[in-house]
Amino acid sequence: MDRRSIRLLTYSATFGLFCAAGVHAADRPLIAAMAWLDPDQHLVALTTQPQRLAAVEDQQMLTGEALFHTPTLLGGQAAKAGLSCASCHENGRDNPAFQFPNLSGKPGTADVTSSFFSSHRGNAVFDPVKIPDLTVPEKVSRATDSRELEKFIRDLIVEEFNGQEPTPSVLAALSYYVRSLTAAPANTRIALTVESQLVAVDQAVLAAKEARQKDDSKLARLLLASARHRLGLIHERYEGKALAKERNALVSASQQLGKVQKIEDNANFTQALIRWKDSYRKTRKRISDRQHLSLYNPDVLKAALNQTPS
Repeated sequence: MDRRSIRLLTYSATFGLFCAAGVHAADRPLIAAMAWLDPDQHLVALTTQPQRLAAVEDQQMLTGEALFHTPTLLGGQAAKAGLSCASCHENGRDNPAFQFPNLSGKPGTADVTSSFFSSHRGNAVFDPVKIPDLTVPEKVSRATDSRELEKFIRDLIVEEFNGQEPTPSVLAALSYYVRSLTAAPANTRIALTVESQLVAVDQAVLAAKEARQKDDSKLARLLLASARHRLGLIHERYEGKALAKERNALVSASQQLGKVQKIEDNANFTQALIRWKDSYRKTRKRISDRQHLSLYNPDVLKAALNQTPS
């Protein structure tokens, strides 16, 4: 991986953390995703998520899921905004609350031929379309003996979002994840909790360790970027003086992962990751124990939204 790629991974993964580290600014959303969510759906969209069902849940599937939630995978303006594949496709479904300024028509739509995200597909026409549910196969074949899905995902990353060319292992994991998804009952939403984010951090870190054991440094760095992004999502919800220690601990955990990302030697990488996990264990428990005070608590979030100017 070249130096520019490493800088992008580090910048994007920590951008949300450092922006949120100070006093909340009046012109910045309480939670970053509010910038691209329908205001009428903020409470539901920020406290619940579609139930994710998968035909198989092995390490390859979890690796793909972590990448699916990684803004740096898409690169360009999407990464700067903190958008990942999962921003439009919640747990692989659609997103009826998605409403990005000047790119969406009614909620749940997006203009995929906008030059804002892509220099390849921009057509100078505002033509938003409904965001599809990826658990429902449509025009692109999901057959394992076909490469249609791999080509579709590759073109989406490189052409629709100006992302860097994905490696074969990155593309394989993403395709495996999409193929594994199965549809839950319609309108089935479950609580979005800090524990679900903490589990995702754990899974991404474990996947990164296994990737480096296979000498796949590009995949490992992307997976740590995914873990750091999740830490950033937690950080922005732990607002206020009462949670200052938790925010500082999250920033420290992300910064330490950033140092691990840059380690070139596989053995040193693995040892550094083990040390990180040991130091992170106490932070993880404290974060989990204090969820009731955070914006993951629907009552706390509702009160905060009522105080936030629309």
